[in-house]
Amino acid sequence: MIPKAIIETITLPDGREITLETGKLAKQADGSVVVKCGGTMLLATIVSSKEAKEGIDFLPLTVDYREKFAANGRVPGGFLKREGRPSDNEILTMRLIDRVLRPLFPKDYHAEIQLMIQMISYDPEVEATSLTGLAASAAIAVSDIPFDGPISEVRVGRINGELIINPTPAQVENLEVDMVIGASMDSVVMVEGEMQEISEEEMVEAIKFAHDAIKVQIEAQERMAAQVPSSKKTNVNTATKCITKKFVKMSWLPHMIKFTKLPKVAYLNTSVLQDLRLY
Repeated sequence: MIPKAIIETITLPDGREITLETGKLAKQADGSVVVKCGGTMLLATIVSSKEAKEGIDFLPLTVDYREKFAANGRVPGGFLKREGRPSDNEILTMRLIDRVLRPLFPKDYHAEIQLMIQMISYDPEVEATSLTGLAASAAIAVSDIPFDGPISEVRVGRINGELIINPTPAQVENLEVDMVIGASMDSVVMVEGEMQEISEEEMVEAIKFAHDAIKVQIEAQERMAAQVPSSKKTNVNTATKCITKKFVKMSWLPHMIKFTKLPKVAYLNTSVLQDLRLY
């Protein structure tokens, strides 16, 4: 019997489409989703242990993202025919995903989690890293792993005064503003990027523009998850039986906003943060 795929489509402001599909690949994982945009295709899978290891008092979350040569129809040349270590771009992408996801897992959930995202098809007209946050959250959404989401990430840029969601690699070269925004339906979790000097009003406008696009992506994840016959893990005690009372009482920040210290960076100050709280 051929598995039936569950498919949801997201339309970007410029008319491009992103497709989410689950139910056909990697069915032994707790959650798996294929994200497609143009000719680019990513497979995201997530697996969680049922219990926490003894003595673990933190969330052992592993995020891995790989762009393999096979995605472009090639094999590594030279003496070694295997894939090499992750590139700097892949490592930075893993960190961007981790930074948004980690604060949204229950603070007392300490079972090991492995999230793997791999590119299985490459399109030079699509910036694949812009889709990784969406792929990660969608995989969690269709799993039974407890998570205060869904979330999504988009890359927002500005060219000649016009804001763009998930710019193409060619457009990235000419961006005046280049940011990666991670958010849930009602909160901005992460802001990171670089740009020429801009006003606070322009900064907030770009963040709101990105958040509006993220809301559309979250709604698509919720529609897809509603069609998947799975239930979230409700018994967290099995995963946290080794936690000390001292650790449980520690307060964690549910959300965070981070800016990378790069040349020509605009920094968020108190008034911008206040605008975001009111938004």
